[in-house]
Amino acid sequence: MDSNKSDILKKVYLVYLAVALLGIAIVAKVLYIQVVEGDKWRDQAKKLSIKYEKTEAIRGNILASDGSLLAASIPVFDLRMDVGNTHYNDDFFYENVDSLALCLSNLFQDRSKQEYKQLLTRARKNNNRYLLLKRNITYTHLKKVRKFPIFRLGKFKGGIIAEARNRRELPFRWLAFRTIGWDKEGKDNDVGLEGAYSGILEGESGQRLMQRIGSGAYRPLNDETEIEPQNGHDILTTIDINIQDVAEDALMRQLIVNEADHGCAILMEVETGFIVAIANLGKNKEGFYEEKYNYAIGESSEPGSTFKLASLISALDEGLVKLTDTVDTQGGSVRFANRIMKDSHEGGYGRISVQRAFELSSNVGISKTIYKAYRDKPQQFIDKLYSMRLNQKLGLDIPGEGNPSIKDTKSSIWSKVSLPWMSIGYEVALTPLQTLVFYNAVANNGKIVKPQFIKEIRLAGEVVQTFEPVILTESITKNPETLPQVRKMLEAVVEKGTATNLRNPVYKIAGKTGTAQIAQNNSGYNKSNYKASFVGYFPADNPKYSCIVVINNPSKGVYYGGSISGPVFKEIADKVYATRLDPERKPADSLPGTLPVIASGCMKDLETIMKEINVQWRTDSTPYEYATLHGTDSSLKIEPRKIAELQIPDVTGMGARDAVYLLESAGLRVQIKGKGQVKRQSIPAGAKVKKGSNCIIELG
Repeated sequence: MDSNKSDILKKVYLVYLAVALLGIAIVAKVLYIQVVEGDKWRDQAKKLSIKYEKTEAIRGNILASDGSLLAASIPVFDLRMDVGNTHYNDDFFYENVDSLALCLSNLFQDRSKQEYKQLLTRARKNNNRYLLLKRNITYTHLKKVRKFPIFRLGKFKGGIIAEARNRRELPFRWLAFRTIGWDKEGKDNDVGLEGAYSGILEGESGQRLMQRIGSGAYRPLNDETEIEPQNGHDILTTIDINIQDVAEDALMRQLIVNEADHGCAILMEVETGFIVAIANLGKNKEGFYEEKYNYAIGESSEPGSTFKLASLISALDEGLVKLTDTVDTQGGSVRFANRIMKDSHEGGYGRISVQRAFELSSNVGISKTIYKAYRDKPQQFIDKLYSMRLNQKLGLDIPGEGNPSIKDTKSSIWSKVSLPWMSIGYEVALTPLQTLVFYNAVANNGKIVKPQFIKEIRLAGEVVQTFEPVILTESITKNPETLPQVRKMLEAVVEKGTATNLRNPVYKIAGKTGTAQIAQNNSGYNKSNYKASFVGYFPADNPKYSCIVVINNPSKGVYYGGSISGPVFKEIADKVYATRLDPERKPADSLPGTLPVIASGCMKDLETIMKEINVQWRTDSTPYEYATLHGTDSSLKIEPRKIAELQIPDVTGMGARDAVYLLESAGLRVQIKGKGQVKRQSIPAGAKVKKGSNCIIELG
């Protein structure tokens, strides 16, 4: 019995000893980990719970030539809350959560007060240190939120977390949209100035320390190692926002009236090559026009009759042709090998001078002239075109320039009819901008300048780089008598040729109409598919600006360049002349005293117009964004036009641009009929907005 007790005691002793030894081993291991391997494991834990995160720099602004914003980075914030904050106790939280929920609900109107309260109390119970309340709030909203209950305790005690990032905004919406462009990080489809100057605009990112707080979420730590981002540079463009607006409006109206597929318009300074306006509009799947492609710089196609200028310059400069030479238009058609060349004017023009053939845009006259000059030496014609740089890209700073195409006689597709057809703008390809640059050289005494979109690069308001004109070719001609003859010929097109509708008593325009059938891939030319263009410069006697307008596939039966593209050119030129070339013009001395006036639109625009024509008006002292001008010229008053949220705005009396902007901002799809001011809108003002609804506005 005693031996049994002794065995039991021994076993108990051994168990205690084993437990003691195990405890000693555990303590020893803990001490070893803490003392010997402590730094290693602490570093490992830190790596798992703390990381550096890139902080975004504010992207630089893109500015119009007068400093107006074309593209800007607007800060937006994700609003979060450290609901498990220990700077206040539960009693304080539950005393104020009701008021906080009410404030959040009233401001954002996305949840009820009760829903916000449930969200916050649940997060408090779960010790949520990183609760998302609202994404993409504005700075204005953030300032209000900081004054809400609990949050007003401050950044740390109140538990408010505002994570900032930048959102790109276009204040003028679609204006010059494709030229302003975009930059998509990590992708190859960068467009326009945003893409071309991304490295300058984007600045340098900073970094900050973030701590993991569970469930894969991180929150920022305030740490002396934080590196502030360096904001990007601003770029001052050559775009005049007022001229751009006119160009787009005029182009839009012609596209709508002629039910055309797409079109573009470009205005350039003759001496500098600075692009003052560039409009690109194409019809989308829904039948509305938008800037969906930069046709001006990217669409390389057969220019048609506008290319006749290059053909005649070649022959004139080489002494092979004189403008006084005559050519028989042969009843309006002539055969070259197996093809027949025709004039648009049935019966032709009889025997006329080469200059008159150009003025009337006679295909037969020009092709026969060039064929006679170069039929035994066609490569000489091609070489002359090459010497005028017509086969080279312009080297634009923005991506997407189309390739010019002028084949030579060694090409596998050269044929017996290539020379006469190339002479009138077929079997060659140029973009609208490449064509404009050539005409600009004629206005610029033969000098080809590179088209440019940027005047300055700025940082914090200071100019760090200025862009000067870039000369690509000193002269497109060798004979000093060539260009004066050509300029007179271009003036005659407007004075007595195919563009007499552009003639006016105030200033002279020089240029050339173009009407080209558009090739349908391998199916030949479609006689119902045309491209109408007008390209030239003004004032003709002292050229300051050059301009091209191209409208593709008009479908209302009118397709001549002078009739379709000419009016757009004229409207742009009139605006430029009135605002830039004749700044000392006198305002109207008087207007009929009983003239009724009514107009609506942007209040600043209405005030500018009244100041410009020196007319007095009465207005409410309170500023409003939109207003209506009414009364007679002797007693005018500007009254505010309030735009209510969630209601269809009243756009009657407005121009197309203001009306479309307001209706699209309300979430509607807009269709325009007619031109002038809005007379009727299909959805009545004050009706409840239904996103995506179609609204037709009738102008007159």
